[in-house]
Amino acid sequence: MPSITGSFSGKITKNLGLPLTDQPNHEMGIGEVSGTQKSADPLWNDASITYWGVTELLDGEGSQRGYYNNVHGDKGRDWGTFEGKVTTAGGGMTVEGTWKIAGGDGEFRGVTGSGTFKTVAKSEIDLEASWAGNYELAKAQAR
Repeated sequence: MPSITGSFSGKITKNLGLPLTDQPNHEMGIGEVSGTQKSADPLWNDASITYWGVTELLDGEGSQRGYYNNVHGDKGRDWGTFEGKVTTAGGGMTVEGTWKIAGGDGEFRGVTGSGTFKTVAKSEIDLEASWAGNYELAKAQAR
């Protein structure tokens, strides 16, 4: 399986937070983030990513899980899931965790792969993400 690394600068395009009243400092949120991938791998470079995450925080720490969709122009797309640990400090939020490809279409039909990621909020709407892992296209698996 080829190794891959990449990054993207994203914008939070939709965000909804809900303070919970069951205990102090407990909140949930759902958000949508969009950006453009940067990678040395030409299959992932310039792919458009959108992801949707549900976050739960208690006293500034918690979890985030969600779904992502990478659009690779006319070559197709891949999609999958992610989950991570959330920490907050100084008004910023960091999420570190794992991702897994669930499927694809076009040239990405039958793709498999997984890896790790880290996102860091740079402002209320801007974030930076980096990721690493591996993948294999179905045509490579068929050889």
